[in-house]
Amino acid sequence: MDQPVPVPPKDNSSLLIIIAVVVVVFGATSGYFLAKKTPAKSNDKQATAEDMVKSANVVGSNDTKTFSDVATGKLEKGGIKGEGTHHLTRPGGISQTVYLVSSIVDLDQFDGKQVEINGQTLKGRYSGWLMDVGRVKLLE
Repeated sequence: MDQPVPVPPKDNSSLLIIIAVVVVVFGATSGYFLAKKTPAKSNDKQATAEDMVKSANVVGSNDTKTFSDVATGKLEKGGIKGEGTHHLTRPGGISQTVYLVSSIVDLDQFDGKQVEINGQTLKGRYSGWLMDVGRVKLLE
């Protein structure tokens, strides 16, 4: 009996490369058109003029849900180990100090003043209490 002659395997690498290129081009094209068709949605609430207040002794946001934490004391420049741009000195010693940053209010204008702040507590690495200030009320 004669043995069948083995057939050498076909080289499919060029076919696989063509398929891969077609898949990549199709994916990029459909992604481009889908991105243009549907605008990105954002859950971040943008502050509007109605949300802000600026008077002789109050500056910042009216959003008391976001900025629900309240503290009172003397606002001074300086943070702790890179956390905060300012701090709020309160009765009870250094353990009661609130370190502050603000995405809305220019805290420099209240340096050395007695204030009440509304903010949102953030996780601090070095500070006992780190707050993003949304509203400042001048008490002096």
